Amino acid sequence: MAKVKLNARCPIDYALEVFGDRWTLLVLRDLMLSGKRHYRDLRASKEGIASNILAARLRKMEADGLVIRKQNAEDKRQFFYELTEKALDLVPVLLEISRWSATYDNNTAAPPDLMRRYDEEPQQLIAELKEAARVRQTS
Repeated sequence: MAKVKLNARCPIDYALEVFGDRWTLLVLRDLMLSGKRHYRDLRASKEGIASNILAARLRKMEADGLVIRKQNAEDKRQFFYELTEKALDLVPVLLEISRWSATYDNNTAAPPDLMRRYDEEPQQLIAELKEAARVRQTS
């Protein structure tokens, strides 16, 4: 039997192209959940991302439509990053990864209250996390 060639890219392949490396997911986590917006704040994350890696990931995330780089109106030398709706749509993905890690890693730092809420009322929690990220971006 002849092998069928598909014209469409695999959805898993696309997802991995956009957010499938360690640093992109950690930067998304910090922008979504920790309220970090500036390069210096992201650079100070506990995982210790190298400055050249962070700069490259932020450029790629901007090119992929996950973040928007904006100039500070009061200090034109400073820039900050905002999440796009495309990035905010990854909130459930990050929560699922956290749930999976909490299940299989005894040393995970996944907040138990957050995981409990996600189990009990996932849609409400997702909506709240997205809204909180939007509010932080406008303040």
